Amino acid sequence: MKLAAYQTSPILLDLKANMEDVITKIHQGREKGAQLIVFPELALTGYFVGQRYHEVALRLNSQEIKELASATKGTAAVVGFIEESPSMNFYNSALVAVDGEIAFAYRKLNLPNYGVFDERKYFSPGKQVPVFRLHDFSIAVFICNDLWHPALPYLGVCRKADIFVSIFNSSQGSMGTEFSNIESWQIIDRFYSRVFGIYNICVNRVGEEGHEEGRGSQDDETDETASTEAFAPPWEKRTYRFWGGSEIINPFGQQIAKAALYDPDDIFVEISRDLLRRKKIALPYLRNDDPYFTHRELGRILHKKTGADT
Repeated sequence: MKLAAYQTSPILLDLKANMEDVITKIHQGREKGAQLIVFPELALTGYFVGQRYHEVALRLNSQEIKELASATKGTAAVVGFIEESPSMNFYNSALVAVDGEIAFAYRKLNLPNYGVFDERKYFSPGKQVPVFRLHDFSIAVFICNDLWHPALPYLGVCRKADIFVSIFNSSQGSMGTEFSNIESWQIIDRFYSRVFGIYNICVNRVGEEGHEEGRGSQDDETDETASTEAFAPPWEKRTYRFWGGSEIINPFGQQIAKAALYDPDDIFVEISRDLLRRKKIALPYLRNDDPYFTHRELGRILHKKTGADT
């Protein structure tokens, strides 16, 4: 199967322009033979949407989502967007569309609420780790902070995933100066591929965004707000630069394609089930994994009344 990853630079809160860019790239990817085309987290909206999140939210029955799904005729795509449910909950989601049809929207499960991140303030968490089948591969989708919660990728493997689609928005300095996002994501990308024996399609974005751009006009700021800026933590900078560096990792934890740092780019690779088979034979780390044991132990831990836990 031929994969394509598009490392884009979405315009904050410009749904129309970002839609046009993504649809154009889906057509380009299909023309180049891509059978699965992946875009970053929140590719249709940008990241720091703030209190304006609802202005760029889409329902699965909206005209824009129908147009996006229709563009996948003859291929498949995973695209990050803000989803509004019929009950008016909002999610950081990834649309999965296959051959012109909507398969489902994966909803981010592990919403960050620290540093510059306040997703839990605006979004609801998802409740499932679904997979989908494409050209004999089983594929699980994860969004950014989901990969920092190892139980979630493990659930994907329990669903027999062969491929992880890992989409994120990672920027320099968003976790302070003592933490390298680039180094950390390189470790995470390879860890899951090597231990679980899966292909990992890791797609980040590029471009710059101001942390407070989506939070309303400066006229809304009070003197009290302005006076507290001097006490802001070190990561509370105004502008963040997303570093890109998207990559595709094989089941042995080896990088087989790498996109540029800081610039829009695209990468294409061919993958095979044969390499998955070779990995499972050579390094069968999960051969004796027993999810029923995990289930039993979780039940014991969660329901045991020791009186000591807080």
